[in-house]
Amino acid sequence: MTIIDNAVYVDGVRSAEPESLEQTFETLNKHGGMAWIGLYRPTETEMAAVAAEFELHGLAVEDAISAHQRPKLERYGDNLFTVLRPARYIDESETVEFGELHIFTGKNFVVTVRHAETGGVAQVRRRLEGRPDLLRHGPEAVLYALLDQVMDDYVPVVAGLENDIDEIEDQLFSGDPKVSRRIYELAREVIQFQRAIHPLPAMMQQLRRGFEKYQVDTELQHNLRDVEDHVERLISRADSFRDLLQNALTLDGTLTANRQNEASALQNEQVKKISSWAAILFAPSFVAGVYGMNFDHMPELHWTLGYPMAILLMAATAALMYAIFKRKGWL
Repeated sequence: MTIIDNAVYVDGVRSAEPESLEQTFETLNKHGGMAWIGLYRPTETEMAAVAAEFELHGLAVEDAISAHQRPKLERYGDNLFTVLRPARYIDESETVEFGELHIFTGKNFVVTVRHAETGGVAQVRRRLEGRPDLLRHGPEAVLYALLDQVMDDYVPVVAGLENDIDEIEDQLFSGDPKVSRRIYELAREVIQFQRAIHPLPAMMQQLRRGFEKYQVDTELQHNLRDVEDHVERLISRADSFRDLLQNALTLDGTLTANRQNEASALQNEQVKKISSWAAILFAPSFVAGVYGMNFDHMPELHWTLGYPMAILLMAATAALMYAIFKRKGWL
């Protein structure tokens, strides 16, 4: 069953728990109050029944069924359609899981359509049921409380992302070859988080513009302004995360290039040493090869000092070349 919770509230108190949508509509028409219907991935039939009773706009209903919407707030007459993107940080995989929450609010009803496993809506319902003085303000109180809950759930997400960025800084200087991939993956998480929170200030301003027209209670106005301040802080921190990751990616490229240059320099030094010793050994081999050709008519071939002179020539040539390479820093 996709109906998670279904209740009618009168003067901020839960007064009825209908077993079906039809009973909810009957109770609401008979006793008044506010209906709060919580749905989880409803079918088209269920959404059609709710839409017909509360005169929900067709485009908003279609969005609520199909999901995959960006955060937004749309007004259709006296009804509001709000889309939020709740999120939670998963420690095991070090990733952020995003859900989707659609909220229909009117004069005497709230319909929440959830497309995630998070239990934020249930927490808000329990909290408001413990505050009849707040809940009696009607659908606006529920909407603002849901906004506040989503913002509160963003706090551990920000803390998890911040911790991941700190770990990346340690990986950068340890030479971990996997750090580049982790930076890209974390940057993708941050971008998705930014997409979830960047539309919120405009949504808050749109709600504030309706304070006077819809006679929103002063306490609820203060609550919304508090949520708005919270949103601004979250956006500031998320934007700083993206800058930090961009700097980390730049630093990783620099460190990688430096390590490659160092490896190349070390390889060049090895090549120089090998080439130097090869040249030093080639000179004596050349002299020995000339005097080892066994021709009868060669200068100094039958000379008594010919052998010592050849040895001395080989040693002197090798020593001279060693000195030259040493002076050039090749050895």
